[in-house]
Amino acid sequence: MGFVGTDGLENEVVRAFRAEMPVAAGWAYFDHAAVGPLPKRTADAVRQWALDASIDGDVRWPEWSAAANRLRGAASELFHCSKQEIALIPNTTFGINIIANGYPWRAGDSLVVLANEFPSNLLPWLELEKRGVEVRRVAVDADGRPSLDRIRAAIDGSTRLVTVSWVGYATGYRLPLADLCEMVHRAGAQLFVDAIQGLGVFPLDTSEIPIDYAAADGHKWMLGPEGAGFLYIRESNLERIAPVMVGWGSIESSHEFNAEGAVYKYAASRYEGGSANHVGLIGLEASLKLLLELGCHLPDNQIARAVLRNAAGIRGVLRRIGAVFPWVVPDDHREPAANSANSSSGIISFQFSGKDPYEVRRRLLDAGVVLSVRHGALRIATHAYNNQEDIERLEKGLVKICEP
Repeated sequence: MGFVGTDGLENEVVRAFRAEMPVAAGWAYFDHAAVGPLPKRTADAVRQWALDASIDGDVRWPEWSAAANRLRGAASELFHCSKQEIALIPNTTFGINIIANGYPWRAGDSLVVLANEFPSNLLPWLELEKRGVEVRRVAVDADGRPSLDRIRAAIDGSTRLVTVSWVGYATGYRLPLADLCEMVHRAGAQLFVDAIQGLGVFPLDTSEIPIDYAAADGHKWMLGPEGAGFLYIRESNLERIAPVMVGWGSIESSHEFNAEGAVYKYAASRYEGGSANHVGLIGLEASLKLLLELGCHLPDNQIARAVLRNAAGIRGVLRRIGAVFPWVVPDDHREPAANSANSSSGIISFQFSGKDPYEVRRRLLDAGVVLSVRHGALRIATHAYNNQEDIERLEKGLVKICEP
């Protein structure tokens, strides 16, 4: 357990990260798969926006718009793509619906989705059945693992799109996106990725892994405010997705406010439509800048290593005190890394026989430990700034709860 680096780099990154997280002073916070806490710089940026808006009103609007443009640039760094491939959206669900409703479906088409998806990555696709699109739900193994072979078997000549969550919100299983993307493209389909449970920790280089679409809100692992996130659309697909969510901000001459002869932007921003949630975008820019400074977008980065090392240590604690894992993601006994050979993430679900998970969660809150309950299991979601002290606090709380 803990962060033991051969050159001390992990320690340096984790210390710098933790110093930015006020929540660490009061809580052992393990709920990043639900809502992440704001870094200090993010809270400062949000407070400054509120002050400016109260004193100066829209005099400050150009500054807010410039911050949104900087965020688009930061997102392009995160995805390793061009700025025109990024739309700033309010949430993952919004991005999924843009693709689901803007895709040029024809009656008789099919799409493939995992059966255990989060509702936002299932319900919009199921609505397409009303338009004659077959939705093929692929079962996962009993332990929560999706099978690439099973996904491939569901694809045929009618399949236009495969949609998956990069990391399972309950199981914590991290799909090998490079292998999946190659398989889907080779079969003649496109790939959409719900990336919300991976971005901010694991790198997603779209120049190396040519996914077609991705969406993610920033309020989980990217530690931004709720209501601000990203939709990635590969440039070659910009004309494929119909502008189903449009408004004054979708057109080239947006600030002329004239719909006559309007020409849509040749950029993913055409799907943003109207006024932006500037306070959310300003906050997300501050959070993402921190994570980029710490290297979250780099191959085999230290944030990912710290998260996986934390997760391995926590699984060891849970095993020692008799926890049961409803969905098993095996430890990778090699050096923790961000590469696609490792299916682990920062998400761990567990249970205790005879214990009400909601009561366990309540008692852990009393002990200063924060986690969630999903599908009858307690869920830990550890980030890189969590340290040995946090893990020991978790262990102490659980041992006390599990005492006879």
